[in-house]
Amino acid sequence: MKLLLEFGPLLLFFVTNAKFGIVPATSAFLIALLITLPISWKLAGKLPLMSVITAVFVGVFGGLTILLDDELFIQLKPTVASLFFAVAIGVGLARGKLLLKTVLGEAMPLDDEGWRILSIRWVGFFLVLAAVNEFVRATFTVDQWVTFKTFGILPMTFVFTLSQLGLMQRHELKEAAPAEVAATEPTD
Repeated sequence: MKLLLEFGPLLLFFVTNAKFGIVPATSAFLIALLITLPISWKLAGKLPLMSVITAVFVGVFGGLTILLDDELFIQLKPTVASLFFAVAIGVGLARGKLLLKTVLGEAMPLDDEGWRILSIRWVGFFLVLAAVNEFVRATFTVDQWVTFKTFGILPMTFVFTLSQLGLMQRHELKEAAPAEVAATEPTD
């Protein structure tokens, strides 16, 4: 269900673009996001931060695309969003803050060194993603860009994430064994 809620609006964007063009596709994408966000909230009990940030970016850049009838804005969204994430994580690192740990720490218990390395790698990945989106946007047709947006960015992100599993395993916080916990508990 989570995959459908996250990938469904993007797939609708792709299909609507193929039939009606980029502006109607952007409208459909926005409407789908507005429908899926409350469903995600109801299922998870909270709104995932990444979904909210994505909805804001799609709202701003999609809104500009619709209002100005100009596909440039929706095409720039992945570039600007990727740069935003790279800068946010990078500034956090420079200030001694591990933003990825704040967002994902409950799901992935890593030591601080693991979070630091992972953060640096994500900054690099987001910079590459922004550059690749700009290359595709400037070099290919709008329909080809939509295909890349729909079927390129998500797999790239998935492959990058999988490539980080070794790092995450090396820096995973181990839970204390029951005997160790019992040894540290106060006795009466």
